[in-house]
Amino acid sequence: MKVAIAGAGVMGSGIALCSIQAGYQTLLYDLNEAATEKGRAYIYKELAKAVEKGKMTTEQAEKAKSLLHTTTNREDLVADLVLEAVLEKPEIKRELFSALETINSPDTLLATNTSSIPITQIAAGLAKPERVVGIHFFNPAHLMKLVEIISGAATTPEVAEKAFNWALSLGKTAVHAKDAPGFIVNRVARHYYVEGLKLAEEQVASFEAIDRLCESSGFRMGPFRLMDLIGVDTNFSVTSSMYQQFHYDPKFRPSRIQQQKVDAGQHGRKTGKGFYSYED
Repeated sequence: MKVAIAGAGVMGSGIALCSIQAGYQTLLYDLNEAATEKGRAYIYKELAKAVEKGKMTTEQAEKAKSLLHTTTNREDLVADLVLEAVLEKPEIKRELFSALETINSPDTLLATNTSSIPITQIAAGLAKPERVVGIHFFNPAHLMKLVEIISGAATTPEVAEKAFNWALSLGKTAVHAKDAPGFIVNRVARHYYVEGLKLAEEQVASFEAIDRLCESSGFRMGPFRLMDLIGVDTNFSVTSSMYQQFHYDPKFRPSRIQQQKVDAGQHGRKTGKGFYSYED
């Protein structure tokens, strides 16, 4: 089985890492070579860490490396499973799938790693919307065990089952979900971020104090540290999407503080500054 990943950012690279570790020939695509090389460097670094920690042998790491290929040519995205992890914008995803549909076999699974955009909306307009499925990983993809398999209105049970089994073959815990706003995890988790941001907006406590309180209560990371890890921009995009899908229900309202961070380009760890500074 050949796998192709569109988008060499943190999520796309992490998913590609999972795929090669499971023994799949994997193609990682992005628009420019700098992005694909950055993705390759990230994958090699994580493999080296795994060897250092004794989680895999040097031989296994080298084997995994040999399964990874990169490209900047979208026409190369021909595989048994093509999974996109590009920008969280419906029009970009629809255009990509429209192009992929013309160059791939009718049996190719077209999967999206979207966090919140309806699968049905992404598949709309395709000749075979029944082969589009959500395969939603969580950051960091190679460490987080859960993967949501989301069926759109047209997705066939066979396609969902193939996606489910592929996720299991990566060593993940897969769960089926319906095409509802935020699916399962993002709907449940949204208020962890939104309420934390409301407390900060109302100056009830600082980012650090809110994080410390949540972490002392058993959460591995407070909402602000977690947003910095995920990407402040990505988190804001998901909240905005869900706010719209829930017909502007106030409980999903995006935060002005988060909007300001995004406008300032302070997207968290990946930019060196978010709610915290990572520039040292």
